[in-house]
Amino acid sequence: MSDLSQAESRIRPRDRDAIVQSLRAGVVPRRGHQHVQVGRADEVEALMRDLERIADGGSAIRFVIGEYGSGKTFFLFLVRSIALEKGLVTAHADLAPDRRLHATGGQARALYAELMANLATRTRPQGGAVSSVVERFVSSALKEARDSGRPVEEIVHTHLEELSGLPGGYDFAEVIAAYWRGHESGDEQLLSDAVRWLRGEFATKTDARKALGVRTIVDDDNVYDRLKLFAHFTRLAGYTGLVVALDELVNLYKLGSGIARRNNYEQLLRTVNDSLQGASVGLGFLLGGTPEFLMDPRKGLFSYEALRSRLEENRFAGGELRDLTGPVIHLAALSPEELYLLLEKLRHVYAGGDENAYLLPDEGLRSFMTHCSERIGEAYFRTPRNTIKAFLDLMAVLDQNPGADWRELVGHVELKGEQNPDLAPLEEDPDGADDGELADFTL
Repeated sequence: MSDLSQAESRIRPRDRDAIVQSLRAGVVPRRGHQHVQVGRADEVEALMRDLERIADGGSAIRFVIGEYGSGKTFFLFLVRSIALEKGLVTAHADLAPDRRLHATGGQARALYAELMANLATRTRPQGGAVSSVVERFVSSALKEARDSGRPVEEIVHTHLEELSGLPGGYDFAEVIAAYWRGHESGDEQLLSDAVRWLRGEFATKTDARKALGVRTIVDDDNVYDRLKLFAHFTRLAGYTGLVVALDELVNLYKLGSGIARRNNYEQLLRTVNDSLQGASVGLGFLLGGTPEFLMDPRKGLFSYEALRSRLEENRFAGGELRDLTGPVIHLAALSPEELYLLLEKLRHVYAGGDENAYLLPDEGLRSFMTHCSERIGEAYFRTPRNTIKAFLDLMAVLDQNPGADWRELVGHVELKGEQNPDLAPLEEDPDGADDGELADFTL
């Protein structure tokens, strides 16, 4: 490798550390995905077509289904990073016992607040971009006013009229207008209150009315409508739309209350219907879950007949025949060649991009793969997370013990198949103690 090409392959220390530390901990790194991405080219291409449709004012929804530890979260992060590069706004959150799609105790509003806290743009990829989106809307209005000679306030209200006819749109528009007034007058409190409302941080309607003169707030009943409004607003601000990524949907499957699961699945059904029918403008959803969450006939999405009919796989697909146009994408297992390439990339990252600093030769990579295969069989292709962690642990030992022989260490690598915790239920749900199933509940 020439000095120039080698210099171009160097990895910044902060990216190298972020990747290595995150993967050793079993979590997805926040930066540097391009350094370790392998395989899944067909799936990425399919999602890129979705992003283009969203940017064109359409809608999309995808359920990304993969085994526990198969790389779903990494895949969602990768698609989000592509969305940002295409000028979309993204928001992401993990579902949890205190964050879900439907609830009566504030859990849905908590999910919305988490999404808004993680709202990202290309210039604010780490989140916290609500103010940036509103500022861009204001800046766009100012520019249009200078170019047209019209009053800025007239332009602001003209654009916001597009929102007023949507559910909850009148108060949403009033809050954006309040932000504009605060911007013009230098009223920092008004600016802060408007952003707090958009983030779903007002707990009572009384407080919102005193601060902004509006009669509604983000609550458990209107989270989805607020997301649709915000997606529309991002386009008014000059972005191309909003992509919402929700991971760990298995937490819905694990709910102890059948009533709570049904209510959440009803909300999912509404989202699926709107997305497939094109009823949303510039809004896309990426939903990550395991096969059990999708296909379990007692508690999974397939226990709800209306969702099953929309999400079942194309009957003509199967085996080597795939259909990536439906709402469900099953992540394919990595091939041996792709896993070898992944280990090569991890070795490269650990060395900071310097080939001269490699701690393991190619022979060592092959020996490691052989050892993994003998220990857990083909599972290490389907669920590579533990394989990655074990490999980076090996790199760490070689790095800190220069005299160590990799041949001896490889044989001592402890590796176990991923244990799926999905069957462990959550604690009793406050939305209802009934543990009835959904098999007889159909639309």
